[in-house]
Amino acid sequence: MTRSLMIVIAVVAAMSLTASAGTINGKISGVKGESVVYVEAIAGKTFPAPTAKTVIDQKGLMFVPHLVVVQQGATIDFLNSDSVAHNVFWTSIGGNKKLGHNLGTWPKGEKRSFKFDDPGAVALLCNVHPEMAAYVIVAPTPYFATSTNAGEYKIENVPDGSYTVTAWHEGSKNQSKPVTVSGETKTDFTLSK
Repeated sequence: MTRSLMIVIAVVAAMSLTASAGTINGKISGVKGESVVYVEAIAGKTFPAPTAKTVIDQKGLMFVPHLVVVQQGATIDFLNSDSVAHNVFWTSIGGNKKLGHNLGTWPKGEKRSFKFDDPGAVALLCNVHPEMAAYVIVAPTPYFATSTNAGEYKIENVPDGSYTVTAWHEGSKNQSKPVTVSGETKTDFTLSK
């Protein structure tokens, strides 16, 4: 009898663990192209910085890719694959001008790295080639997604609970919504320029 009771308790515990994470999905309308959707800070919870580095290349006088989303604490390697010197700088992170930074200028084949410890949108620029621009979105949690060009997104394995979810799109004002995650949760956004 005791063994059967322990097996039942173990099965119930395992089922409750698998049921404690859900999915947030939906569609972003009103804008064209990729957007980013992320879960804002989760009260009382911190997340370890990712160990894998993201690479943004400078190739063909463009930042490649044009849009990158990383978790807060991530390091990005900025590579120069062009035969001309490039520079990488930003004037703010999330609108905070005190977090602006200039990595300097470097030749082909070299890279510079930067660890993004503060969340927010980062507009990347090159002072050698003013037509170059790209964006890094530093999400405060590991729960984020980049939408398809059609605006569809999906964030998986989000712990059940109530949060604020934010949608970002280049040239649009952010939109935030409260969401309660329990299983499959649908949240749509309509952004405007």
